[in-house]
This record gives sequence, structure tokens and C-alpha cells, in this order.
Amino acid sequence: MNEENTLIPPAAGSEASYRHWRMETDRDGLVWLTLDKAGSSTNTLSREVLDEFESILDGFIARNPRGLIIRSGKEKGFIAGADINEFDDIDKPEVAVALMRRGWDLFNKLAAVRFPTLALVRGFCMGGGLELALACRYRIAVDDPSTRFALPEVMLGILPGWGGVKRLTGVVGPTAGLDMMLTGRAVDARRAKQIGLVDASVPPRVMENSARVMLVRGNPPRELPLVQRLLHGPLRNVAARFALKQLERKARREHYPAPYAILELWQKYDGDPFAPPPHDPASIAYLVQHPTTKNLIRVFHLQERLKSLGKGIGFEAKHVHVIGAGTMGGDIAAVCALRGLTVTLQDTAPERLGPAMKRAAELFRKRIRDRLRARDAMDRLIPDLAGDGIRRADVVIEAVVENLQVKQELFARIEAQAKPGAILATNTSSLKLADIGAQMRDPSRLVGLHFFNPVPQMMLVEVVSGTGTDPEWARRALAFVRQIDKLPLPTKDTAGFLVNRVLMPYMLNAFRMVDEGLAPETVDKAAEQFGMPMGPITLADTVGLDICAVVGKQLVPEAAPPRKLSQLVEAGKLGKKSGEGFYRWHEGKPVKGPAGHVDETLIRRLLTPYLDEARRAVEEGIVADADLADAGLIFGTGFAPFRGGPLHYARSLEQEQH
Repeated sequence: MNEENTLIPPAAGSEASYRHWRMETDRDGLVWLTLDKAGSSTNTLSREVLDEFESILDGFIARNPRGLIIRSGKEKGFIAGADINEFDDIDKPEVAVALMRRGWDLFNKLAAVRFPTLALVRGFCMGGGLELALACRYRIAVDDPSTRFALPEVMLGILPGWGGVKRLTGVVGPTAGLDMMLTGRAVDARRAKQIGLVDASVPPRVMENSARVMLVRGNPPRELPLVQRLLHGPLRNVAARFALKQLERKARREHYPAPYAILELWQKYDGDPFAPPPHDPASIAYLVQHPTTKNLIRVFHLQERLKSLGKGIGFEAKHVHVIGAGTMGGDIAAVCALRGLTVTLQDTAPERLGPAMKRAAELFRKRIRDRLRARDAMDRLIPDLAGDGIRRADVVIEAVVENLQVKQELFARIEAQAKPGAILATNTSSLKLADIGAQMRDPSRLVGLHFFNPVPQMMLVEVVSGTGTDPEWARRALAFVRQIDKLPLPTKDTAGFLVNRVLMPYMLNAFRMVDEGLAPETVDKAAEQFGMPMGPITLADTVGLDICAVVGKQLVPEAAPPRKLSQLVEAGKLGKKSGEGFYRWHEGKPVKGPAGHVDETLIRRLLTPYLDEARRAVEEGIVADADLADAGLIFGTGFAPFRGGPLHYARSLEQEQH
């Protein structure tokens, strides 16, 4: 039967009017409830939205409709979660408990209704949005690239308190459920169907009809497979112990208490957030008073600020041309194609393009997980030896060798070929824009787009303005960075910009500590004990010791090169890429010996140059303010997020001393 003929569109009913919700009843007696939050491009569950939903739900309970379908009226997703703007006083236990009680009671009421309920999800379904969907009897995911499901509360230092901890493992089993909650990791529509999070994954054209048919048929909900039933029941402690071992390898309890709280709440209290006493580490009252929570919420707001810098500018690229198919250029091109842009990738010979295309294919396979969509992404990435794409591109990005003369000559040619409205950008990490653009007729068009390696994983892009850069071109560059789902950080054109400027004195300090006799393992342990994702010696080996030596000389020319670093470079021991540096590398991992004792004095000694340089960068106006510096260094260097940023951390140290 033709799908269009079986689809009965909802017809407007006579229900009461609400600010954020629309109700319609179709000819089958099914109610279609649409959330379209007023004054916002995104649906979030504010107090007002929840109050209206409860009023609507009470009316449904009284009249007992044939079925209820909940969907979104927004183009940008289902529900993004709770309204983070209402988290201002969440560090007060009574406020946090009241906020949790509000959603917990309401979603329990939804889960208990006698009539069938269904969440029709297209786009992101996060946090409280997923908890609402879990409280429904059925869930349908629309098979669309934007559809994602996640419980990311752990990233804010809190836990899913509106029923997520209790319900998710019962729907998908402990293996997948704990993984989602302890990491905040999202799953797409097809993966959601595979793990049983949704009952169906359907194309957009049949989503309404699929929802209607599922409610009318009323099939029993999916039952967990036997092994997952056992892990959710009598073998719960076994599942919890296994998850704890994995968790302890990734996060320290004293740094990140939230994942441990989620695991204990599930194991000991069956996911009931009101069962633990307030002093219990699994309680929300305990979590919200922990410094990590306040700092992670601060980091969330910093991230939102970076995102806002690229909004409302009115520039949208369709075609990107990248010159240079090395690791950086090739990966920049791949990321742009991944985000739906047509990309031409230029280099001097086919053998230079081949590795970049191979890496791109692997990236698409991992990220997209759909053979046809991955093929479409590959079709958007076009090898271009002749450089014909320059003339059609809206953005031209240079990512060739760090040689001033080469870049000067290249941009003189690019400017002559590019269309007048195209952004002309360099990915330089050490050369000044004024020097690079010296041979251009109009150097005000030149901006810096400094990506970080590995490009697919690193979210930050420094958007660099030289002394002669027209602010309008810099604004368009901010918009482009957001278009490819990266975080733009405006910086001034100075040696190392922000991130490398701050990182290099810290790494040189680490090298000198090794010269003084400390084991590389001890230096790395000090950084990791502080909360860095990777120690500076391991980072140097990963980046390449030859690169560290060159950049160190460029950024800190007055400093004598560290002795051990120079010896290793002269011996051709360049780190991971040569198989040996400060460490020997085996199967992509460093082989480390035992580390020595680490105390607070050693940690502060290691970190002092990092903190001092961050402070100087703000004083010199390289970024606009301390908050932007904190954001850039968290997302660009991995500075321990639970500490809220280096300058925020330095202020807290000063307050402690006073």
C-alpha cells in the first residue's frame, strides 16, 4: 500500500492553547503533541515548559485518549535537555534536589499512564529529552544524520536525575546503558535501533505514518536479551565491577565524581536519585557541592560563548578549496566534506593526495557508519592537482610547509584566481599574517585558520586577525568555523597565537626538568595527577620532537635548547613517528617505566610557566579576556576541564592563599 495514502495528517482539535505546546487530534483519535518552545530555535525543558506539559498530561489522564505522540516543532532537533540557564543556583543542594524532583515526578507520571505513548525523535535528543522519551512506551528515531541520543549530564558533573539512570539500562541493558551514561557518548538512529533504545528507525518521509501504525498496533515493548537481563538483575554487581574497572582507567574519582555517582546510584539504589542520603557520593546533593560540578558548568558556558561568536553573520560556504594534502591539510579537507561541503584538495603530485584520501575514507567510515552516506562524503572530496577549485571556492585554505617565501608566492597566485567574496586563509602556526600577505594586492582579505592536530578530534580553531585584516573577513571566518562544527577563538597575530604561545614554555620547562634528572615518567605523572589528559613528554613524542625543537626556537628564541631534546633530534629519535623519542613506542603506545614520587610542589613547578604565559597573553590582548583564554586553552590544549580553565584555577589559588 502506498505510504502517502495510509498517512492521516493530524487535524486541529479544540484543545486549550499553550505557549510552548501544540495539540492536534487526528481521525483515529491519536493526539499529536508538538513541543515548539517560544522564543527559541531549540527545545529545552524549562520550568515553564514542564509546567505546561504537566497540565496537558493531567488533561490526557482524565480523558484517556487512544494514544499520544510527542514530537518537535523545531528544525534543529527533538529536545536538547534541561534549560541550562536555570542552573545558576544548582550548587545549592536544595535547589538541585527540587529541580530533580520536578522532572522525576513528571516523567514517572508519564510512564504510568494507561494509554500508549510514543516519542517521535528527529534530530538531537539529549539529557532530559531522552529521559522524556524513555518514559514513553515506544520510541521511533528518524534516520537522519542529525538524529543523536545521549545522556551527557556527566559532562556537567551531575547525573541523569529524571529517570535516566533507572530506565536506560532497563531498555538497552547495562552494557550499552552504562557506556552512554558514564561517557556522555551519543548514538545515532541506526545504533539506537541496534541496541534497542528505539523500536524503529525510519526515513523522514514515513515518520508520521510509522508512529501512527506503531501506536494503533500496540505491540509489546522489546524484551532485553537474556545476558543483559541477568546483568540488569542478579548479576548487577558483576556488571558494576566491570564498569568500575574501565572507569578507573579513564577518570580519577577525586577529579570527576559524577560517573562514579551514576554507577553507584544504578548499582545500589536502582537509579532512584532520592534514595541516597545527602552525604552519599551517589547523591545529587553531594555532587552539586563538589568543585568539579561548578567548573564543568562553567566550561559548558565557555563552550557556548565560543559557539555564539560564529552566529548571525550571514556567511555560508558551499565549496572549500584546500592547498596541501599533508596530515593537516588532508584532514581539514576531510572534516569539511564530512560536514556536507564540496571540497577540492590540491597538491603537487597524485602520490601526495593518496594518503589523504585514504585517511578521509577511514574517517567517514568511522563517523558516518552508513555505507551510502560515507560514499556521498567521499564524492564531495575531489582531488584537484591543477587547482581548478580555487576559482569556485567560497573558502581557500593554505596548509603547506611553514616556509615564508612559499606561502607569499602561493597567496599572490591564490588572490589572482579566487572570486572576490572568498575567504583566503592560512593554517600557519608560527608565521605572521602581515609577512605572508606581503605580496598580495589586498592583504586585508587574509585571515588565519589555525587548526590543531588531530583535526577530526580537536574542536578549537584559532581565527587569527593580522594588523591589516579587515574585521569583516575575520567575522566570516568565525562563521565558517562554526559551519564545520568547530569552536572559533578570535586571536591576534602574534608568535604562537594563544595555544602554542602558552603550551611551548610549559613543554620547554618539562624538557628542562628531565635535563635536571627527573624521569620523563615522573614529569608526565605530575601533569596527569594534576588532571591533564596527557603528560608533556608524551605529548612531545606524539607531536614530533623535531617539530617541538623548531617551534620552541621560534617562540622562545632567547632560551637555550633543552639538552636531551637536542640529543634525541640529532639522533633521529623523533618520538612516535620514528618509533623512539623520550619513550620507545610499540603499537602506537609509549612504553614507560616506573614514575617517581609526585607532590604538590612538583606539580606547581611544572605548571607555573603555563599559568604565567596564559596571564601574559591576556595582558597583551592576544585574546579579548580571561574567559576566552580559559576556553581556548581547555579546548586547544586539554587543560584539566574540572579546574575551570588555567586563569580561573590561578585565581582560585590566589584566593586560597589570602
